[in-house]
Amino acid sequence: MNKRINYASGAPWESIVGYSRAVRVGNVVEITGTVASRDGNVVGPDSMYEQARYALEKIGGVLSEAGGTFSDVVRTRMFVTDISRWEEVARAHSEVFGTIRPCTTLVEVSALIAPEYLIEIEATAYLSHSD
Repeated sequence: MNKRINYASGAPWESIVGYSRAVRVGNVVEITGTVASRDGNVVGPDSMYEQARYALEKIGGVLSEAGGTFSDVVRTRMFVTDISRWEEVARAHSEVFGTIRPCTTLVEVSALIAPEYLIEIEATAYLSHSD
């Protein structure tokens, strides 16, 4: 039976909503929707590119904690509040995944958890090893 490991960031939303930053079961790591928040502040206000880069950096951190790397990512999902700015998101995504090329989805949503967030990113990774 595959062991389940929950990873927490300590964000207050985790206990309020009842979710984990990431969950690993066997070789699969699911990373929850990630916004550009550091110490309760938005990173890159008004810059979808900067928010995407920081969200991807956070995803890389929890992925590393779970024993993986960006090369293990097989899918990303990006939710943006203004699809006309898709090129900013594409630039940030390509800087991280340009040669890895996971499956991805980019959709516009009417709003995220707070109006200052412009993008939220989820990721799925399949690790080449199991513990």
